[in-house]
Amino acid sequence: MKKLVAFLTLCIISQLAFAEVKLPAIFSDNMILQQQMDAPIWGWTDAGETVSITTSWNNKTYETKANREGEWNVKVSTPEAGGPYSITISDGQEMSLENVLIGEVWLCSGQSNMEMPLKGFPAQPVFGGNEAIVNSKNSEIRLITVPRKSTVEVAEDFEGHWEEAKPSTTSNFSATAWFFGKQIQKALDVPVGLIHVSYGGSNIEAWMSEAMLEDFKEEITIPQQQEDIDVPNRTATALFNGMLSPVVGYGIKGAIWYQGESNNGRPEQYEELMVTMVREWRKLWDEGEFPFYYCQIAPFNYGSFTPNEVIEKNNSAYLRDAQRKATKRIPNSGMAVLMDIGEKENIHPADKKAGGHRLAYLALAKTYGLEGFEYTSPEFEAMEIKGSTVIVAFDHVPNGITAYGKEVINFEIAGDDKQFYPATAVMRRKSVMLSSPQVEKPIAVRYAFKDFTVGEIFSTGGLPLSSFRTDDW
Repeated sequence: MKKLVAFLTLCIISQLAFAEVKLPAIFSDNMILQQQMDAPIWGWTDAGETVSITTSWNNKTYETKANREGEWNVKVSTPEAGGPYSITISDGQEMSLENVLIGEVWLCSGQSNMEMPLKGFPAQPVFGGNEAIVNSKNSEIRLITVPRKSTVEVAEDFEGHWEEAKPSTTSNFSATAWFFGKQIQKALDVPVGLIHVSYGGSNIEAWMSEAMLEDFKEEITIPQQQEDIDVPNRTATALFNGMLSPVVGYGIKGAIWYQGESNNGRPEQYEELMVTMVREWRKLWDEGEFPFYYCQIAPFNYGSFTPNEVIEKNNSAYLRDAQRKATKRIPNSGMAVLMDIGEKENIHPADKKAGGHRLAYLALAKTYGLEGFEYTSPEFEAMEIKGSTVIVAFDHVPNGITAYGKEVINFEIAGDDKQFYPATAVMRRKSVMLSSPQVEKPIAVRYAFKDFTVGEIFSTGGLPLSSFRTDDW
């Protein structure tokens, strides 16, 4: 009899343990929920179980039932930024999330230039990284990183948890995301949560689902089995499945993106992929056209990857141009130009603060409505041909342009023969006059349209002009 009682007790305990509500890693102590929205919370329990969620900021209880697979999802109404708060979740057994803040949440994704941590890569530093780490203690900034994972099956969870910003947690965190988040937190004086999901060397199609790549199937191979993933970071859908999927749907304000280096050489395709990816990500999050801000790749000697072969479209200017054109096609987006920080022999520019801050300027102005500062780089607006001279005008230069006293040598012009020649540039307040003795009747202009170069023209706010071309040759 005693053995029977013990057996039954063990069964009951086992059932109760199985029935205990389970949350994915994206919901943990120290997390930040997006303010003033119906923020989704989801997890698992036994099929049909009733799950209740009580939020301490309003003492309101929400109830839902798990489906046949034991999955449940409920949306809780969040207040204005503040905290700390707690969230109690129960399906008969109670658990709680503590030290929860309400604020602004941003998804931070891409490849190695997003992944590069504040401490830098081996033998590749981040300017000011050590100082930033030392001064990073800030309970108002919370961080979570999704570890690398490449799969054909859609992952539901990952290993990780939210952490408060401090030297031991920021050292290995994305430098670009950190400088972005810290600037946002400082300017708005509200909690900021950063979800870091990146993988060095990854191409854009790795961050897209099979459905997103439907129109590209003739060009891009979709793996069907795990053994089809030859290169973990460059296999279509593999990182979307393994890393992005577990955080899809978490309440965010917007996304920042630093990627494109691994798609160099396929500029036309990249533009279409990027436009598609952003559109489809937004559909999955179901939050409307949330802000999407991204870094244009910096100049670098990509020819070093193919030293015995000259491939014109491997000139990274073509990829930069695709990113520039994508901005016009992606609603509620913006591009941080990095023409001034590239390094000829290092694909990972050490100046990560420039990219992070320029992304933050876009967000602070376009998303949060702050005024009084420049946030968008100068942009080619129009050109006027007068005899042998071309006048190029720029937009987004409210206080004019400058070369900081340096000679401008990055412009080229071409005539009917489609051969580009260096142009003499005369700077004006918001335009540049170009001419060349080799071109009597100019029809096209290019600026800094080289694999590696250093940008020369800036707005007076210090934002560099993107490389551009007026031709489509």
